Amino acid sequence: MPLHVPPAPAPALRSVLTALGSPTAVREARTPALRTAQAPAVPDLPLPVHVLDRITPEGVSATRLAGWRFLIRCGDRAVATAETRLTADGWTFSHFFEGPYVASTELALRQAESTSQPYQARLLSVPGLYMVTLWLHGDCSSDGTTGHPAATDLLVPLAPAPPGIAAHRPHRVAELLPVLTLRVTPPAPLLDSPAPAA
Repeated sequence: MPLHVPPAPAPALRSVLTALGSPTAVREARTPALRTAQAPAVPDLPLPVHVLDRITPEGVSATRLAGWRFLIRCGDRAVATAETRLTADGWTFSHFFEGPYVASTELALRQAESTSQPYQARLLSVPGLYMVTLWLHGDCSSDGTTGHPAATDLLVPLAPAPPGIAAHRPHRVAELLPVLTLRVTPPAPLLDSPAPAA
């Protein structure tokens, strides 16, 4: 399989396992599928979540690691995700959630497994567009926590994608980044027109 999934930090995985073993955490989660699951819930496919904070005038993306996201499987299907975040005390469980990104992530990962080139799987969040992509990074030897999208990396927008951007269609970073830049850059202010002569 050409798709590489970097190993999550052990404390991040432990925090998710602890939350899954806590009836209170599961009961209070806003994830009906997880609360009513008949099969044991198991964390799977940890993906580092990077956030695209800004794009510099030179077109370089400024990203940072925000956490690790685990698909939560019950039987043969993913029913939710668990998010962890880094605090001053180390990796800690943040929350469970479900929704369209669960199935969309699973579909994008299956599609990525059929590529001929090896990639490392990550997630890239673009908060300014309410957008999440599967980021297929070309450096498979990386630990998944550092680096920026390279021009030849692929971004696969997850559904729901912003209007005008096709979900589940792989885009080279060099092609999609300019589109994202235009969308997240605020328009230039209009210049005041001169006052009419009296």
